[in-house]
This record gives sequence, C-alpha cells and structure tokens, in this order.
Amino acid sequence: SDHMENIYGYLMKYTNLVTGWQYRFFVLNNDAGLLEYFVNEQSRHLKPRGTLQLAGAVISPSDEDSHTFTVNAASGEQYKLRATDAKERQHWVSRLQICTQHHTEAIGKNNPPLKSRSFSLASQGSANSPGVQRRPSQNAVSFFNVGHHRLPTGKRVPIMQPDHLVDVREMMSQAEGQQRDLIRSIECLPASGHLTSLDQDLLMLKATSMATMNCLNDCFHILQLQHASQQKGSLPAGTTISWLEPKISLANHFKNGAAQNFPAEINKPASVREEQSIAEPCQLTREPEEINPDEELEDICDDKEDDLGAVEEQRSVILHLLSQLKLGMDLTRVVLPTFILEKRSLLEMYADFMSHPDLFVAITSGCSPEERMIRFVEYYLTSFHEGRKGAIAKKPYNPIIGETFHCSWRMPKSDVATEAGTNSSAHSPSEQVTLPKDPEGQAEPDYYTVKFVAEQVSHHPPVSGFYAECVERKMCVNAHVWTKSKFLGMSIGVTMVGEGVLHLLEHGEEYTFSLPCAYARSILTVPWVELGGKVNINCAKTGYSASINFHTKPFYGGKLHRVTGEVKQNMTNTVVCRVQGEWNSVLEFTYSNGETKYVDLTKLSVTRKRVRPLEKQGPFESRRLWQHVTESLRDGDIDKATEHKRALEERQRNEERLRAETETPWCTKYFLKDGDGWLYHKPLWKTVSAAQTQQTDSN
Repeated sequence: SDHMENIYGYLMKYTNLVTGWQYRFFVLNNDAGLLEYFVNEQSRHLKPRGTLQLAGAVISPSDEDSHTFTVNAASGEQYKLRATDAKERQHWVSRLQICTQHHTEAIGKNNPPLKSRSFSLASQGSANSPGVQRRPSQNAVSFFNVGHHRLPTGKRVPIMQPDHLVDVREMMSQAEGQQRDLIRSIECLPASGHLTSLDQDLLMLKATSMATMNCLNDCFHILQLQHASQQKGSLPAGTTISWLEPKISLANHFKNGAAQNFPAEINKPASVREEQSIAEPCQLTREPEEINPDEELEDICDDKEDDLGAVEEQRSVILHLLSQLKLGMDLTRVVLPTFILEKRSLLEMYADFMSHPDLFVAITSGCSPEERMIRFVEYYLTSFHEGRKGAIAKKPYNPIIGETFHCSWRMPKSDVATEAGTNSSAHSPSEQVTLPKDPEGQAEPDYYTVKFVAEQVSHHPPVSGFYAECVERKMCVNAHVWTKSKFLGMSIGVTMVGEGVLHLLEHGEEYTFSLPCAYARSILTVPWVELGGKVNINCAKTGYSASINFHTKPFYGGKLHRVTGEVKQNMTNTVVCRVQGEWNSVLEFTYSNGETKYVDLTKLSVTRKRVRPLEKQGPFESRRLWQHVTESLRDGDIDKATEHKRALEERQRNEERLRAETETPWCTKYFLKDGDGWLYHKPLWKTVSAAQTQQTDSN
C-alpha cells in the first residue's frame, strides 16, 4: 500500500515540565511497527533515543490546538508530539493509525492461542527450553506460567445462579489484578539484553491478556442484563447500566495475590448502613421549611478540584468505561466511577454561579432598560468562571430526588453599584412597595441578603429547580434545568435544557434566559471544560434582547473559551453593546457611545456563601446527604466513597420501586409543576403582590 511507506521528519516532543518541548527527528518504521526518534537527522544511524511499539497503540489528535497529538502505546508509555501545522499533524496521525491497525491485526493472525503454551518462571534461562531452540527472542515464552487454575479435587462447578454475580465480580477483580501484575512484570524487564520488554511474544501476551479481560467484562455485563430480564420478565426501557466497580481497592490490584473475603454487611461502615436505612423521604416532612439566614455561617469549605492524580492512576478504568459506551449514547442512566466526582452536589454548583451577588443586585439599579439589560449580561457572563471551580473537568454529584440545598450571601450596601441619583427611592410612589416589617422592629441592616434554594424535583428525567431572591432590592430569579449528557467519543457533552426568568419587580420587567452546553474534553488525558452554544436573553416589556455565543474551539487553530455577544433594541434593531473575550478570563464590553470596559474575572472579588452547619441541616440537604462521600474523597479513599455513593443510589432506586408498586406520586417540597417548568412555591412577586393589595385596602 502507498500508505505503508516509511516516513520521517522533525517533530516537537514534550519531555517534562523543566525541559519542555524539544525538536527530535522521528522515523516511522512500518515494517517493524515502530516509532523511533533521534536527537537529530545526523544521528539517525545511531541507536534511537526512544522507541514505541505501535501494535495496540492509540493515536489521538489533541483538543488543545491543531498541531498537537499523542501516541499512547499498549505498554502505557506516551509520546506527546507537535507538528509544525495542522496539515503535517494530519499526515503523521493518518500514517501512524494505518501502521498501528496493520500490526495490531497481525498479532492476532500470526500467533497461536495461549492455551498451547506453558510458561514457567523456573525454566527461565534454561538452554533446553523450547524458546531457546527456536530463536533467542522467543525465550520470553518461558518467563511466565499461564496455566489454568484447577478446582480442588471432589469439588464441582455449581450452576451459575443470578445471586452468584457478586462472586463473579470479585473473581474478575482478582483476575484484573493478576493481569496488571503480568504487565508490570513485563515492563520491568530491561530494554536490551537476552530477554527484553520489547520481545514479540511478550507484546503479544500483553495485548491478548488485555483483550481477554475486556471480553470477560463484556460477558459479565451481558449476564447482568440477562439477570435483570429474568427478574422483570423483559428488559425494561429504563434499565440502569451500572459501572462495575470492584470492591477490592484499585490500588491493591497491583499486589493482588490471595482471594479476599468481603462479608456483605460487616465490612460496611456504620455511615453506609445509616444511609441505606434513612426513611422514605415522603414519610419525612415535605412541608416547606423557612431557613433563617442568621443561622447560616460563612462557608469555610474550599474544595478546589486541581488534583489529577486519581484520573491518571485510573486511566484503565476510564478506558474500560468508554468501551461500554456508544457515540450519542445518553449518559443519564450510566453510573460513572467515583474518582471523577467533584466534592459537591450539582445543586450546590448552581448556587456557586451566584458567587458575584453584588453584580446580581446591581442589575435593578440601572437607570434605563438598556442599562439594566447590559448589567444582566455582565452578571450572566461572569457567573460561569467561579461556578466551574477550576479548569479540571470533574463531575458534581447527581442529586437524588428530594435533595435540597440552601445558602445565602450578604454584601454591604456600599459595595453595590448604583447610578448617581438612582436608587430604590427614585421611583414614583406608585412603584414603591413596602414589604412587611420585622415584627421585632429591628433597625434595617447595612447589607443586602440574597437567599438561594435548590431542589431536585425529578429523577428521570433529572430536573433541578432553583430560586434566588433579594427582598430589599425586590428582585428574584426562578429556573429549572434538565441536564442531558451524551457520549461524543473523546468528549462528553451536557445540554442544559430549561429556562430561567429574572424578575425586577420595581420595574415590572421579566428577563428570560437559557444556559449554554458544557463539554468535557480530552477525557483520556487531562480533561478540561469548555462551554458552547448560543443563548438568548429577552425582556418582552422593554424590547431589549441579548444574543451570546459560547464558541467551542475549532479543529484547526482558534482560541479556547471564547465568547461573543451583542445587546440590541429589537424595535429599531440597534446594537447598543458588544462583548467579546473569554468567559474564564477577560471580557471586553464596547458601548454605543464608543466607551470600552474590561472585566478581569480572575481578579473579580468572590463573595463566600453562607451555609447552615451540618448539624442543623435536614437529612436531605446536599452537604449532609453527601457528607460521607465528600469526606472519603477528601481523604483520597475512593473505595469508601464508592460504598457511600452506592448506598445512596441504591436507596433511591428502592424508594422509586416502592412508589411505583404503591402508585404513590412523588411530592416536591419547594417547587410546583407549572406546564413544562417548575416554579418556587413562594416567589417574591406573590409577596409583593400581596403587600400591594394590603396597602390598597388600607388606603
């Protein structure tokens, strides 16, 4: 084939943080299935500085830019390379992929099955071994004993019953550990000498063992589905695909030897048994609870998600998970492994989008409809940076149905931007509304309070409702979001289906808005987040609207996290403000009068939210509900976190099954169904309307 010729040339290779990128001369040897590199072209006749076997390798163009790509060998070694331009990258990637496919297929065709061989450590180096008689490089066949384990005499293999699936999972976990031991032993061999880590037989053994374990996992998944089908009579449409996480610590797989016993209940922490035994939520009080902001304390929790250690260590787990997914597959019912989780619930993440409450309450101070729309756009665009908690693409906990989250923010009134001569007293008497005063007659505080409440109102589909209000400023926002996630190959996409409405009661204005999509990119290497899609903000009363585009990075060139937008008056189609920049860095606002304003999000002050202590929270408030998972993740104990997470999810499934059997509908606590959306049960506009009616009656 014309595509199988040897190619060579200079590429940049990433070495380490100290050395960085260096030019190296690379040679693709198609006949041998090797990618070799040298210091320069003149040293090509010398021994290569590095060599990668391409059989079983994965060649991946990077999402970072249009020049970079990675070569991930089956041994786990990785080359991160950069071409001079996108065309050259495509040339190298396509040739490498063709060579990789050719040699990977050749391994399966040209080698006999493993069962015909018997490898023994004791025979290593023996001159009479079959390997030496054939050829020196094949001495590898005497290095390992890959035999079949025999059952003790007199014991028969029992017929597989569905309840034995747990035992099978444990046995497979041990087999995976032994397979990793095998790979590690091969990789620890010297790169040169009588028996090397690049021996063809050993490479074949590694590839075959990995393929075998993948096959076994697929078979086990089929058994699970058959078991579910037998229980239900037929496989239900909403079957949950559970991630098969072993109970054995993944770290212990590398030192797995003897079988280990795991009693079902004895080894479970008391907190796990407590999680499983919490009463049915509808049996607890479902009456709305008034949260006193004075009971809330400034949050001291600061869980930054900057640790990639777990992701690097669990790459094989990610690969196995991806092998079970198909392009476009809905991930709503896929239970993801615990180590990729953030240490907060999705409901709390929505609250963190309110981390600039001073910008939020300043919206209503705008002296004109144009000013208020521009202020809302400014607040909207500054909310995503802090809400993401860093650049690492980790996933917040999936809220269980009935879960709630409460918090508030306080900011000095002097910190809130207002227009000169414009404040709440500047409106006509007909627009002013006096809300009921504190019965104790306390002096008015010198700060504004923004209160927030969120609730998971539906499990399938997963819908969250959240509401925030500032009584003093007579403004509130109500929103509902349905998160739809899909597998996109090397990325995961999350669509935020739903709508939010901001109510400025002093002006009688409502601003409807939507949310952008989110993408987790490079999920096999260093995962990162970007936003994408077009969102619209509209105010029907004033005729002002905003159109905002979150740009995903194009395949060739382009910047990351770019956003552009414009605010216009619909009646005249006049653009009154344009915005551009990066949603996690610097935003530039250009106004119709020619003025320009820059907002550096990295320097923007963040107001810490106020949250009640755990001991004062209800059992279904996010932090108390997930506290054991969060504590285990902070301690780095992935297995314990998984046990707690599984207990919560199992309890939710049991409760859902019970409601289905008894035909009991779920009763929400704070939000009421309203058409296709959800509304807070006691929104501020109802309070203001009642106060206006009361004032009219008294007059």
